[in-house]
Amino acid sequence: MKRDFLVNRLKKTVVVAIWSGFLMAPFMGITKSAIGAGIIFIGFILFSKINSFIKSTRGKRVSFDIQGRISNLHLFLERPRIKRGLLSLLLLLLIFTPLVMNNYYLDVLTIAGIYTLLALGLNIVVGLAGLLDLGYVGFYAVGAYSYGILNTGFGVSFWPALVIGALLSAVFGILLGIITLRLRGDYLAIITLGFLMILHLILNNWDELTHGPNGILGIDPPSVGRFVFSEPIHFYYLILTLAGFAIVIITRINNSRTGRAWIAIREDEIAASAMGINVVRMKILAFALGASWAGIAGVFFAGRYAFISPESFTFFETVLVLSMVVLGGMGSIHGVIIGAALLVILPEIFRGFQDYRMLAFGGAMALMMIFRPQGLIGNPRRKIELMPTGDLWTAGQK
Repeated sequence: MKRDFLVNRLKKTVVVAIWSGFLMAPFMGITKSAIGAGIIFIGFILFSKINSFIKSTRGKRVSFDIQGRISNLHLFLERPRIKRGLLSLLLLLLIFTPLVMNNYYLDVLTIAGIYTLLALGLNIVVGLAGLLDLGYVGFYAVGAYSYGILNTGFGVSFWPALVIGALLSAVFGILLGIITLRLRGDYLAIITLGFLMILHLILNNWDELTHGPNGILGIDPPSVGRFVFSEPIHFYYLILTLAGFAIVIITRINNSRTGRAWIAIREDEIAASAMGINVVRMKILAFALGASWAGIAGVFFAGRYAFISPESFTFFETVLVLSMVVLGGMGSIHGVIIGAALLVILPEIFRGFQDYRMLAFGGAMALMMIFRPQGLIGNPRRKIELMPTGDLWTAGQK
């Protein structure tokens, strides 16, 4: 049995290496891609050997107990006083570090904040309730266009539009939730994707309201009294405040009866209904709350860049936000934030390798699905759901 496992692992490693070399060939040539495939193959073999060695040392007294040290570190970081100290340090860094950054890095951090809002909202629908929504960026567009139309056509300022955009997006989320009540899995994904396609056609063709492909220009930035948000650092602190507010609210919802109900529906809808959970109401609530955060992000986007067009709200944006949720860990708020930060900041850091960025992105996602399907910081319940046997099951039971 152990031999069969090793053979299957070797086959999987060979396939990954060959496929990686095939993808690299158009960019690097046959020779370099073959070398790259060989490096990937050797790297996987070494990783497998190290992993097997670590597993073999479990339960034994070894002079360098790696697993024990990791476990002790985890317990140390979970202490309430240590956790509060680390969060306070992170908050101080987020507040004061931007004061010494240039405008380019501030813009990157602001974009990361927008995608954090989007990923947190999608995490409610996909990560907690288990509803695969491929039309999520449509709610982002609703929020942005609601502010653009209200501001340029009726003179509505940013703050009332922020509330209106969230409510209007929530209404669209409720309507989509009602339409898709009886659908699951692939069928739900297709319907939500159809919603995004229809909305994109409306934005492109309803010239009188949306100005069509030309978009809406001259949207006013946010302001408080006579103070107008005009510098990149102003928008950074605004999105930091909105993201912090979202994290607090969603964390409280996640730990409430509503969050438990969503998790129950995700794991077994029939069992959840039998236990007295109103599945219909909970699904609609998940769509509405997730959509409202996308609407807030859309209003901020319109106010920050003073211009919106249908090309800013394509299916690729949905794929990117969904990738953030999957990479960070579905159902994990901390993981989603890390996933959003990585997929926004790392491409900017490696902008000099722009020809290979999407290749690396696709390869990283494929490897995550193969070797760590629960994400970087997976929800413990999600880990048990994906790997219900062995030490992970024991850890989950504890």
